[in-house]
Amino acid sequence: MNKKRKLKMKTKIKKIKIKQQNWTPKVFESFAHEIAAVGEEVKSKLGPEDVSYLKKINKLSRSSEILGRFLIHISIDPVTWWLGVVSLGMHRQLETAEIGHSALHGVWDGLKGAEPWDSKKFKWATPVDEDSWKKEHNILHHQYTNIVGSDPDLNYGVLRVTEKTRWIPYHLIQASQFFWTAPIFIWMIAVHATGLTDILHPSNDDSYAPVLPNKQPKTILKSLKRTLKKMVPYSLYEFVFWPLLAGPFWWKVLGGNLTADMLRNVYSSAMIYAGHFGDDLKYFDKEYKAHGRGEWYKAQVEAAHNYTVPGFVSVLCGALDHQIEHHLFPKLPPNRLREIAPKIEKICKRYQVRYNKGSWGNNLSAALKRLISMSVPSPAIHR
Repeated sequence: MNKKRKLKMKTKIKKIKIKQQNWTPKVFESFAHEIAAVGEEVKSKLGPEDVSYLKKINKLSRSSEILGRFLIHISIDPVTWWLGVVSLGMHRQLETAEIGHSALHGVWDGLKGAEPWDSKKFKWATPVDEDSWKKEHNILHHQYTNIVGSDPDLNYGVLRVTEKTRWIPYHLIQASQFFWTAPIFIWMIAVHATGLTDILHPSNDDSYAPVLPNKQPKTILKSLKRTLKKMVPYSLYEFVFWPLLAGPFWWKVLGGNLTADMLRNVYSSAMIYAGHFGDDLKYFDKEYKAHGRGEWYKAQVEAAHNYTVPGFVSVLCGALDHQIEHHLFPKLPPNRLREIAPKIEKICKRYQVRYNKGSWGNNLSAALKRLISMSVPSPAIHR
């Protein structure tokens, strides 16, 4: 650690308590300083401990995969088969969230010993194209969180989650989207990340945030190629190669792999919906722009919400149960997001910044209620 950072961290922070309506430039600056100090403190500790944690999770994931595939292959009864499916499903969830999502954010970049998980060369064990996802998620979603017309994750295809988004007839049935897309959720993310879902939405709607630069045939074809470049090899490996190895019992291996895939998809779907949608979140007009780091931090906190789950469940969530901390510091490892959460919550409460946190079930229920309430036309409301 350089001397400048050490000096900065040792600087005494003047803690203040304010009323919500008293957000002066000085208060914003103080809030930014306190939040940033939490991030700087934990960044200064990143190193072998985090790499050791990553390798431990990776070992757990690989062991779950080996056990799962073995049990599915040798199973002669439903109990053994289901144990294999659950084990394989756990492997896929760990690869998707705790390992893969973090790696593509650049969490492990530059850490000695974590080179295989460097974001520039990491291959995600999902049907999602890595470069497309990094553009849609890291650049567009995290840079323009909950800004209507700029954040494509406000749409997830053609969803309407705020009054600021223009209503179209599809929204009448949008609440059902959670249920029929849950078993194929990661596949829907793959299509969303490459921008193919833009085709379903009117081009003249400035409240919709497109991923594609335009809808010309050449652009759509290029997007389709990127989508298939990951989907086809993934499908051949999981749903052709492994079943063929089982010979006449191909059907139980195919069924097991498909079921494990659906378990991961349903889990991820419930995880994402619970963290992103609800009446307690703040949505911003397209013209919104944060003036300074303090205002940006405040917007990130108020545009996300956490949910409380047991420790191992949090690992399967990739720490996205700590959505607030993830949006404040998207390049921190998931184990560190869990570490700093109490400090961030304490700061937010003292500054009376709305720190949204509930149970997973309540958050998911609130997300679905939000989709229902936004399924009918409503006048624009500026929040």
